[in-house]
Amino acid sequence: MSGYGVFSKYYDLLTQNISYQQRAVYFDTLIKQNMQGAGLVADLACGTGSLSFELAGLGYDVIGVELSEDMLSVAMQKKGEHPELPFTNPLFIRQDLTELELYDNVDVALCVLDSINHITDPAAVTALFARAGEYVRSGGLFLFDVNTEYKHREVLGNQTFVYDLDEVYCVWQNTLSEDLLVQIDLDFFVYDEANDCYYREGESFSERAYSHSFLSALLEQNGFALLQVYADDSFNPVADTTQRAIYLAKKQ
Repeated sequence: MSGYGVFSKYYDLLTQNISYQQRAVYFDTLIKQNMQGAGLVADLACGTGSLSFELAGLGYDVIGVELSEDMLSVAMQKKGEHPELPFTNPLFIRQDLTELELYDNVDVALCVLDSINHITDPAAVTALFARAGEYVRSGGLFLFDVNTEYKHREVLGNQTFVYDLDEVYCVWQNTLSEDLLVQIDLDFFVYDEANDCYYREGESFSERAYSHSFLSALLEQNGFALLQVYADDSFNPVADTTQRAIYLAKKQ
């Protein structure tokens, strides 16, 4: 997620529909159901840190890892919004996930909000899983989600979405390739009151859908046992029309 300079300014506005508190409680439930005494959590591709802060508020020591300097800058600005937390929690660091280096093994690694889909090179995803296998301790958990192949074909592909907010007007255009790669082009229009005009900024990036067999094989290759795959932040099994799949795996 290294190129999200413009997007970082509007990311939180465009994701207001996401309840990070509910997602944190959901992941907390999964963690407590499947291991005892989890304390140190790595939030991989943490973006602007919203989930990291919620997890810290639930009592975890959180390391937020993100490649985009602009996203991390927004995350650091949120520190003052959480005076109840020690300034060192969450700890934010800038790293490429494929070259992850942590100061210690972690109890849980999280990589959510379709961050894996944003890694469009399968070799890079392979490298990420290898690093997770190295840094998640024995008995620890690797939790990640992905937008499914169904979602890429039927929901995201070749669609245009418009966000008309007070702070920004955004046109989001998707173009689907045969290999389930979605090219995403964003145009942001922001009103300049002083000059009575709008200025335009743009950002482009891609997402790739990965098959269950590919992800399952990577888990096995890196010492993880796949415990369950859930649908859309629930405890239900994945169905043909599931849009987000939640993978829960334990390090052997």
